[in-house]
Amino acid sequence: MKLPILTSSLLALSAVLSPAADKPNIVFIMADDMAWADVGFNGHKFFETPNIDKLSKDGTLLNQMYAGGPNCAPTRACLVTGMYTPRHHIYQPGAMCKGDKSKMRLVVPGSCDEGKSAFPSLTSLKPEVTSIAEVLKTAGYTSGRFGKWHLGEDTQGFDVSTSDGRDGPNNKHYGSKTVADTITDAAIDFMKVKVKEKKPFFVYLTHWDVHGPIRAKSSLVDKYKAKNTKLGTSFNPIYAGMMEQVDTSVKRMREAVESLGIAKNTIIIFTSDNGGANYTDNKPLKSAKGALHEGGIRVPSCVYWKGKTIAGKTVDTVITSVDMLPTFAELAGAKLPTNQPVDGTSVTSALTGAPKQELAHRAVFWHYPHYLVGTKGKSRVIPPFGSTVGYFRGTPSTAMREGDWKMIYFIESDQAELYNIAKDPYEKKDLRESNPAKYKEMISTLKSWQKNTHAPVPTKINPLFGKPEVKKENNKKGKKNKAVKRK
Repeated sequence: MKLPILTSSLLALSAVLSPAADKPNIVFIMADDMAWADVGFNGHKFFETPNIDKLSKDGTLLNQMYAGGPNCAPTRACLVTGMYTPRHHIYQPGAMCKGDKSKMRLVVPGSCDEGKSAFPSLTSLKPEVTSIAEVLKTAGYTSGRFGKWHLGEDTQGFDVSTSDGRDGPNNKHYGSKTVADTITDAAIDFMKVKVKEKKPFFVYLTHWDVHGPIRAKSSLVDKYKAKNTKLGTSFNPIYAGMMEQVDTSVKRMREAVESLGIAKNTIIIFTSDNGGANYTDNKPLKSAKGALHEGGIRVPSCVYWKGKTIAGKTVDTVITSVDMLPTFAELAGAKLPTNQPVDGTSVTSALTGAPKQELAHRAVFWHYPHYLVGTKGKSRVIPPFGSTVGYFRGTPSTAMREGDWKMIYFIESDQAELYNIAKDPYEKKDLRESNPAKYKEMISTLKSWQKNTHAPVPTKINPLFGKPEVKKENNKKGKKNKAVKRK
């Protein structure tokens, strides 16, 4: 499996795109926990994603698309607000660290009682935040969100909000075998109404699949069990079925756009919210969901816009979730918010296959000041510094990508890893010692960014660190849980 690093030729952008005049419809489709390596266009030989693959073949493959965070909630907040995590303060679902508190070296939310006020860690966007839907509303757009939200109870300017296409916006549908169908139904119905009304629209279709607990239609599970038998492989047939459910949704959305006669004025973007987790393998990328290595934040992505994107084009521009708000604003001719920073950059030129040169040299950042417990098996990560080796897949850290170079700074140890992603996309060789000048330059830029964004950088030692773990034991008789000390 290869990760192509290509340089796209520059074209005259004015001949390709005139966003303010056209006001294109925007369809953004996001899978949950789908690994970069899971799709056919990135080389997977077992999971079947023919429709996502065709979208990339007919359009532009975004080879270096990154999620805004290493897990679901921060990525969604970055995308919806155009701001980095230290500005919206959403770092983790539930806002608290996950795992054995005695293994968390630093005081952070959830590490100990003292950590409750360590720094703001929220589960909801503040109502005063200007969302991507509110930005597009200034240009006359109607917006609908269908599926997983994970950002609190406020509708944040979306005109339609539903978690499963039937009920309200905030229910949970993990493991539903039919939710991919029902949210796709609702999104298509929404598009039909807007086409009749002759109004530009934004569809934010965010799947619950392929997040666990994994469940899929029995016919699909049987199909992939048989395929394993035939090929002598051992891929998870349920996960494979969920992959197909997402792929079918992409097919249905594209067919609806075509049948409604709006393909030439509708841009379709497909991506995932972070790297894969327990049921898949991120290889050849390093690490998994929860980490700031490539396996945690690099995601499969492609874009198709009939007559605008270049068929078969691969663009190597680094793009992150915070870029979506300014990009959609440029496409729509909408006004950017003035009440909050806009950390992203419009990448409309990259979406159409002709990235501007300055995009290749900008710096982008990730900040994750929490702990996320690892899981047994291949999604487990061994942090190089600090906390108990092999236990966490994510520890307090900041990452930076600038051009070909990437740095991951581990807060516990005040040390960093340095990689040249162009030459080493799998992060096998740490170059911090062989490139001291680049290391010094990037660590200075990274720490300046932390300071400028008021990013929380925990330093206080957790008083529970190294002490016996405190667990909660379920009482089968239904009595209250009681804490017990590990012997």
